[in-house]
Formats: sequence, structure tokens, C-alpha cells
Amino acid sequence: MTPFHVTGTLTALIYAKTPNIATRLLQAVLAATLLPALLHAETAPLPSSPRERILLNEDWLFTKDDPADAGDLLHYDKIKPWLLTVGTEFRKNTPSPADPPAPTFDISYLKPGFNDTGWRKLNLPHDWAIEGPFKLEYPGETGKLPYWGIGWYRKHWTVPAADHGKRLCLQIDGAMSYSTVWLNGHLVGGWPYGYASYEVNLTPYVDFSGPNLLAIRLDNPNDSSRWYPGAGIYRNVWLVKTAPVHVAHWGTCVTTPEASQAGATVHIKTTVTNESGSPANVTVRTALFENGPDGKPTGTPALTMPSASLTLDANKSNNIEAESKIDAPKLWSSAAPNLYTAVTTVEQSGAILDTYATPFGIRSIKFDLEKGFLLNGSPLKLNGVCLHHDLGALGAAFNLRAMEHQLELLREMGCNAVRTSHNPPAPEFLDLCDRMGFLVMEDTFDCWATGKKPNDYHLLWKDWHEADLRAAIRRDRNHPCIVMWDVGNEVVEQLKPEGPAISAELVKIVHEEDPTRPATIAANQVASGYNGFQTPFDVFGYNYNPFGYEKFLQKNPKSPLNGSETASAISSRGEYFFPKDDANFLKGFNDPRGGKGYYQMTSYDLSGVQPPDDDLAAQVRCPFVSGQFVWTGFDYLGEPFPYSSDATNLLNTTDPEQQEKIRRDLEAAGKLTPSRSSYFGILDLAGFKKDRFYIYQAAWRPELPMAHILPHWNWPDRVGMTTPVHVYTSADEAELFLNGQSLGRKKREIGHFRLRWDDVKYQPGELKVVAYKNGNEWATDTVKTTGAPAKLVLSMDRNALRADGEDLAYVTATVEDADGLPVPHSSNLVHFEISGPAEIVATDNGDATNLEPFQSKDRKAFNGLCLAIVRTHRGEAGPITVKATSSDLAEASAPLSSQ
Repeated sequence: MTPFHVTGTLTALIYAKTPNIATRLLQAVLAATLLPALLHAETAPLPSSPRERILLNEDWLFTKDDPADAGDLLHYDKIKPWLLTVGTEFRKNTPSPADPPAPTFDISYLKPGFNDTGWRKLNLPHDWAIEGPFKLEYPGETGKLPYWGIGWYRKHWTVPAADHGKRLCLQIDGAMSYSTVWLNGHLVGGWPYGYASYEVNLTPYVDFSGPNLLAIRLDNPNDSSRWYPGAGIYRNVWLVKTAPVHVAHWGTCVTTPEASQAGATVHIKTTVTNESGSPANVTVRTALFENGPDGKPTGTPALTMPSASLTLDANKSNNIEAESKIDAPKLWSSAAPNLYTAVTTVEQSGAILDTYATPFGIRSIKFDLEKGFLLNGSPLKLNGVCLHHDLGALGAAFNLRAMEHQLELLREMGCNAVRTSHNPPAPEFLDLCDRMGFLVMEDTFDCWATGKKPNDYHLLWKDWHEADLRAAIRRDRNHPCIVMWDVGNEVVEQLKPEGPAISAELVKIVHEEDPTRPATIAANQVASGYNGFQTPFDVFGYNYNPFGYEKFLQKNPKSPLNGSETASAISSRGEYFFPKDDANFLKGFNDPRGGKGYYQMTSYDLSGVQPPDDDLAAQVRCPFVSGQFVWTGFDYLGEPFPYSSDATNLLNTTDPEQQEKIRRDLEAAGKLTPSRSSYFGILDLAGFKKDRFYIYQAAWRPELPMAHILPHWNWPDRVGMTTPVHVYTSADEAELFLNGQSLGRKKREIGHFRLRWDDVKYQPGELKVVAYKNGNEWATDTVKTTGAPAKLVLSMDRNALRADGEDLAYVTATVEDADGLPVPHSSNLVHFEISGPAEIVATDNGDATNLEPFQSKDRKAFNGLCLAIVRTHRGEAGPITVKATSSDLAEASAPLSSQ
């Protein structure tokens, strides 16, 4: 878990603007254990500990492109030798160059006196590409949004004279990509991988007598990603102040070698760094605090670890370890995600030099060859989904509430696990998973030395893969939610001679950084499970091979197995094409309403790489498989298979005539498609549930009485025609009725959660299913033929918000008939407006072909639904009203409050 440091300024102030889980947790630690006398003071520093961790997201200035005087001086290849000296603590096998001199630059954007008043003022996190505009000729693979290019961020700030003698560092949680940082014109560091978190030391160049200038340059290459990567400094940025002697960056490692309800062993390794220039003798102490039901640590230590003395040479680091037993611990689990906090102090001659808090959980994990995944000794299927890092209409800019909203919907479905495809996530995402009880398979790389795109990570592999992997593990190793480290997704090396050697190297790094969790892989080539590539991995992950699980176990009887990526089913919410053809997944091309070029996918959930049924059945059939991670939980920006448009060549030329020729050729070949987001999601890009949501809910929440009918029942042009009806249910059997007449009772096969009546002849009216379990009525569902659209109805995920400038409400507009029934296929244009201390930051409808800017306040309903995302104003409380209007429909309004 990312160590959230106990600060020298009250965390209520430090994170007042975006109060997240870690902040509330640390505030409690301070209040209960360290700062009872200072709670009245907003800025009173800890007299005994200089550590502060301050969110640095406000008041940045932004512009695109390099200044004319930059030339090619800032190209990565020019400064790479010096950048390789950053993160030396993460390089054991790829040593850094021998202290090359930092280059100097006479470039206007790096000068404090440069006139930047014309730059855009904004707060971080920021994704410059999400504002668009969408363009038909941009590649659909990356969302038809302009993510590529160069961006600059500048921030003017003043450092108090009282900080003289402290170590000041900048921590960047994520910047896309090839980020480089200067302070007062001096190059202080950078990191090319856009998904990496890193730290740079500002201390040598801080000016205590006047304003300081931070300048950060990003260079996001075109043709560098297979999905929408986002752009900009899209995660949080922090300023960290410590004494010269301090706990190192991500410097604690808490493990629980033994964990049961009776007792647990807690082991903590702490890395302490001395940058004082002279030797130091210190004492390191750690106390463990149990977090209460409210998520806050209690005031009395549950355990005090043995203290120890440590001698540190000048400008060196050293490790110290302690271990103790705790009786009757509260174990962390998916059902009961109990957390603890380890508070570590570094003392010298009785004075506290540093205080460092590490949230963690006590739990055991095991991948068993017969029972699959065990959590605290009990079998638990990983009912997981894959998630890309974008947040739909909000883009890649991280927002805590947006991520929490996604997890809440997944939990309603019965999901208990997430794969962070295909990269390390934002640190706060893992905080949420810790608190909410989600298990995590953390990805690190989408490719190794052989790339999938011309400018992707393979260009960095040789110089950076070790540092990126070690840094990701070190940042996140204390999170109890993480159960596997995935070191590669569908890498080309699966079938190449060098594959096993690279695998062995990466697994060795994982074991060195974290011996408590397995290293795994996500392999999409069946042969990679038998050719030696599989051998180094602690757990082997197969993508899309549900019918090969038994064979893998026979050939690899000592290797645990995981369904690392499954299904890749494709559908558009509320779309149903006829005749239903299980084999023809490109039915959208032949939809009779739109003909070729309609660019939607049928929602009978039989299209794609595999229907959901295949792996759901395999998981029941094969208890030795730890679980599955469905591709994907939500639709995401980019990869709109099967309607991806290859328009990359358009971006590789600036000649207008050549661009126009390429555009005409693409259009003639049917490759200039409008699709900008995927069809893979169980929920669409707006977070609306597709039919597939309910087949997974039926499988993953067997205790929940549920039944779900598809399709809708508005088919005026199909009277008397065959209109197949499917039902997803957790029951044993079900009977279907059309206008009160039974269409038969069907039993569900073990491992299958879909019942089919494929010969139903459409008649308007009411379709009803009654589901039975153990012979008793279990659940019912009904769909009815509706009237014409008559009104709008608004609903929201929550109505009480925090006035912090970050909190969100998701407001759904539903088109209904006069009787209050949602009207399928309705596409009325809805206008959203708002009054009160909040703003509408985005709208969406889940339609993968909608190229209206997300910032528009007007949005057509897609199959009866559209969405407005509301964000509060910082420091402004009061009532908020959201109103939705549409021509010929009764308007609707919804009350919110900001507190």
C-alpha cells in the first residue's frame, strides 16, 4: 500500500481540497495518537517531525507545444543519459550512468521571468485530450481524441524560509508521458513511462528568498497506445518535506507471514535514508493501530513492535526489520475489509526526525492446485473484471468519487476482483479496493521488448523495465487488496525463444521486491502454456481458453491457473438484431434499421471472442482455477472492436492533400468509422447496465433472488415474427408468459445462467418470467410494450455531496411514457442545466458512436437514457438543482445539496 505519511501540517488542511481515504485515515492517526494538542491549529507544524505531504494540484498554468527556441534540445534521446540517473534505488540489473552532468537549457518556458499570463490556468489532475474535439479521421483505437503532442505545465510557488535545511521532493503519481521536471531552470528529473509514479529531489535548487518556478514538459507520442491513454498530468502531484534523515520513499514493507483468527505475525521492514552529509545514529519504533468500523484508527496501539537502533553512514540508506505477534487480529477479507495502520517514528537523541504511516491489512493468500484461490484459508472465486484507467466522459484525469462509483456498481453485480489492465493504477484506486474489499491483479506492462505499436513501451524496455517493475511493487506492496503481480499482457515473446528468459528475469524481480505474492502473466497463446514460457510463473494466466483449463492442469500439474482475461463479449446497450445468429457476431453491419454502417452490436450477448456463458461454466467445472477477469467491467475509450478505424496514417503526415487522399481511401474501404469507445463492457461508458450485467450477477450472487428478461418488448414491425427471449437468473428453473399464456418452463443447467425461448412470436403486451429455486418461487421480471415518449425522469446515485470541488453526482435522465415505463429506442435530445454551487462537467449516453463533446450540456438519449455528471464548487455549500428539458417531453428536476 502506498505509505501515506503522517504530516507536519494537519491533514485536514493538506487534503481539504480532495479529502480521500488516506487523508481521513491519517487525520485520525494524528488526532488519536500524535497531535491531540494541535487539532485547533490549521497550520501548526509538528515540532518533533518536519514531514509534510502537501497536495500540489492547484493553480497550474498550461499550454501545448514547445517554444520556438526549444528546437530538438528536449527530445528524450538528448536527455536520456541524465534521466537514467533518476530512481537509482530501483536499478540493480540496469545500472545508471556514472553521474553525467545535468544539461543546461536556454529555453524560454524554463525561465521564471517568462510571461506566461496567456497560458491556461487549471488544477490537476488534468487530461488535455478529453476536451477533444472528436474527429472522424482520428484513430478509433485511441478514442478519436487528440492525445498526442507536447504539453507544458508551470507553477509559481513560494517556499517558507523555515523549510531551509529540509529535504523537499516532488511526487508525481502519473503523467502521460515522457515527463521531465525543472525547478528554477534546473533539470531535476523525469520518468518516461506514463503510468509510473515517481519522486524527484528539488532541494538543491530551491530558492528560499523568492518565488520558485516548477516547469514540467510532457511528450505524448502518436501511435504509442492500443487504447485511449489520456494526456497531461492526469494523477495527483505532491510536495513532500522531510528531515535529511527520514524513511525512504515507499520505504516500509509490512507483511503477515502467519495470519489466522487466533493470531498473526506482523513483520515490518523499514528503509531509512541519511542525506545529512554526516553519520547518524537513530532509533526506529513502530506501533500498530486497529482501524475501527468507521475506517479510522483507534487511539490505543494494538501492538507495539520492538524498537531498534540503526547506524547510517552519510548519504546512505539502511534497512531495519522488526517482527511481533498479535492475538485475535481482525483479518482483512473481501467480506470484511479490516485495516490497520503502522506508525513508524525515526528518533535521534530523543527528538523525532520522521513519522511515517503505513495502512495495511492482516490476511493470508494461497493459490491451491485443487481449490483455486484461498483467502484466509477458505476458497474464494475471483469474480473479476478488467478495467482500463479512463473514467468515461471524464477521461483519464483521476477522480476519487468517479472510481468509487464504478466499484460500487461492480460490487452490486457481485464482482470482487479487478485487473488493472494493463498498467499500474492510481494509488487511490488501491485505497478504495482496500476499503471496499476488492482483490486486485496489478498489471505492469502491455508489451516487453517487442512492441505492438511503433511508439509503445518496447522503446523503453531495455532502460526502464526493471525500474518500472520495482517501483510499481514497492509503491503498492502494502495493499492487502493486491493478490498477484502481472508482469505482461499478451506479450509477443510468448512464442519467441527469448520468452522464458525474460519471464524468469521478471519473476525474479517480483520475488526480490515482494516474496509474499505470486508473479503471473496474461497469455493469449494456448501454446505458451506448454512451450516453457509458463515455467517461471507462480500462477499462470490464460486469456480466452476456458476449454483448455483441464489440459493445462494435466500438462502442468504443479502450476496454479487463473482466467486472466475472459469473454471479450461485445454489445450495445438496448440493441437487438434479428434474426438472432449465434455465429455471426458482426450482425451490427446488417441491422435492418441502419443497414451497413449502423455500428452497433446486438445485446443478445452471444457476440465477441466468447459469450460470457463459456467461462462461467468453466469456473464451475474447474474448481482448481482461481477465477476469471472479464474483459471488461466498463466500456472504455478506444478499441471499438469490431469497428476500429485505422486512421493512423492521417496523423503521420501534415500535407493537407495527402491527408485528404488517405481520408477518402479509408472512407471508401469502410474503415472511417464513427466508433470512439469499446463495446466490451458489462456496463457502458456512461455506467448504465447492459443485459450482460445480469448474467454475471446471477452467477456471482447466487443468494440474490433475481431474473432478467431480454430483449425489450417494443417491436411494432415484428408482430407474428420470431423474436427470441432470453432470461438470466440465479434460480433453478423458470416459466415464461406472454400476455398471461405460458410459453413453457425450462430448467437451468449447472454452470449456466441463461434460459432461452428462441421461438417466441412477438405480440405486443406483457412478457413475464417466474423463476423457481428448490421448487419455490424465487424471482420475477416483466417487460411491457410502452407508449410514446411523454416525460423525462431524473434519478441520481446520491444527493448529498461534499463542497470540495471534487465530489460528483451522477444524474440519469430516463425517457418514459405516460404510464412511467422507460421507452426503449427513444433518442430525444435532452438539455441539462444546473443552479446552485455546482457545475455540469460532462454528459454521456453510452453510445459508442456519439462524437458530441463530453462537455456539451445537450445529449441525445441512447435507447432511453442519458447522463449528466455534476461536480461541486470548492468551499461553496448550499442547495443544487439539476433540470432536464426536451422538446415535446415533460421536463424533470432533481435536488442535490453541497455540504
